[in-house]
Amino acid sequence: MAVEKRASSTYIDSTWVDGASGESYVSMNPATEEPLGETVTSSVEQVDEAVASAKRAFHPSSEWRSWTPQMRADAINRFADVLERELESMSRLIASEVGTPVAACRSMQVGGPIDVLRWYAEMAIKGPRGGYEQALPLYDKPVASGSLLHYEPVGVVAALSAYNYPLNLLVWKLGGALAAGCTTVVLPSPQGLWSTLRIFELLDEVGLPPGVVNLVTGGPEIGVHLTGHPDVDLVSFTGSDAVGAKVMAQGALGSISKAVLELGGKSPNIILPSADLPATVAASILRFARNAGQGCAAWSRILVPEEKVDEFCRLADEFIATIKVGDPMAEDSVVGPVISAAHRDKVEGWIDELMERGASWGAGGGRVEGLDKGHFMKPGLLRDVDPDDPLADTEFFAPVGMIFGYRDVDHAVELANNTRYGLASNVFGPLDEAMQVARRIRAGTVTINGGSGMRPDAPWGGPGRSGVGRELGEDGFAEFFEVKHIQYALAGITRPPGT
Repeated sequence: MAVEKRASSTYIDSTWVDGASGESYVSMNPATEEPLGETVTSSVEQVDEAVASAKRAFHPSSEWRSWTPQMRADAINRFADVLERELESMSRLIASEVGTPVAACRSMQVGGPIDVLRWYAEMAIKGPRGGYEQALPLYDKPVASGSLLHYEPVGVVAALSAYNYPLNLLVWKLGGALAAGCTTVVLPSPQGLWSTLRIFELLDEVGLPPGVVNLVTGGPEIGVHLTGHPDVDLVSFTGSDAVGAKVMAQGALGSISKAVLELGGKSPNIILPSADLPATVAASILRFARNAGQGCAAWSRILVPEEKVDEFCRLADEFIATIKVGDPMAEDSVVGPVISAAHRDKVEGWIDELMERGASWGAGGGRVEGLDKGHFMKPGLLRDVDPDDPLADTEFFAPVGMIFGYRDVDHAVELANNTRYGLASNVFGPLDEAMQVARRIRAGTVTINGGSGMRPDAPWGGPGRSGVGRELGEDGFAEFFEVKHIQYALAGITRPPGT
């Protein structure tokens, strides 16, 4: 079949230009194993051009810097309006490139980003916590003085997003940058490239001044050059902890730029002894199986009382048998494919290693019968895994969970915190008991009884190898600012002590 080829993969100064690397990337459909399109990627020189464009747009004399908070908010809302208009087409495009079932795409992959943009439009007017300028209380040592804290946009933002949520993760970065008054250079994961090109076509309709948003494409060489560029002021990256560590090092070598890193997770899901065990099964399985497990906050470690492990596995196996794994374009599909054959092979290799060390399937697992094409995996729950095994703390990014038995609640908390990560977690049980346990878990987000989904006004991120800084919420919005302290004497000019 003929493959659509696209040379214009690079967006600089509000103009589409052909990629100049001489190399191309073929975007693939993970369900059909057929190509979506071929793109000529950007050159290192084009990265320099994109950063220079963003730097010009951030100059104090630029059009963008004259925009008021209301004007920025209006532009962000226009972007949200365009996405609402294209909700169905974007959902189907992301389903074809990432493999998320289209029914879930409408809410998780497109609807959620629209909500985030609406919230950032409000924040553009409101400003960071306390407003764009804040007065401190009067201070009288050594003489009476007043102080203002003035918040200014950080500058040029390098925004690197992962493939699993190509619009969501991009909007988290672009929304905050635009609301604050920053300029951006975006580098998407190659595996989310086709969707990102369409996002920028829609963004082109918004009417932003030239240079405010720029797009470069390519692989590791392009990423290294962008994150280490001396004119980048903030690097915002979503991806693995291994790559995130390199991104932080590259930024330090370039301009000692600020970094916000949203990285991996191996999130625990504690089911308390007092919880209604059968009522927790469906939510627990779906939370590590949705988006084919390709989510950094998946509850991939399920902790239940030792005497209830067998019962949970039996119920989980019955539930997994009801989950439709298949064509992402089918309205009744619940789980689609993982992103590539190479990734599935890697995950299956890890599973084989664990089984050689005594693990077994407690529920589900393996390939899907009748699906000979596509990178599908049946959701599965591994049992008898040593909690100290390195693979017990490895992010699989696949619909694979692990179940561990605990002796008592103290042991459950110990197992929950037995991880290098700290992004997310969940506790099932009566609210008063679960709240006490939630306070003991080392994680950036702890939901109780599943919570109620992502909310833009709450911060996202976590300690350990889950990253640095926060996205969303007032804490995440603050990452896009530098604060300037302006201090003035109230009793005339004074000399420093000792002069």
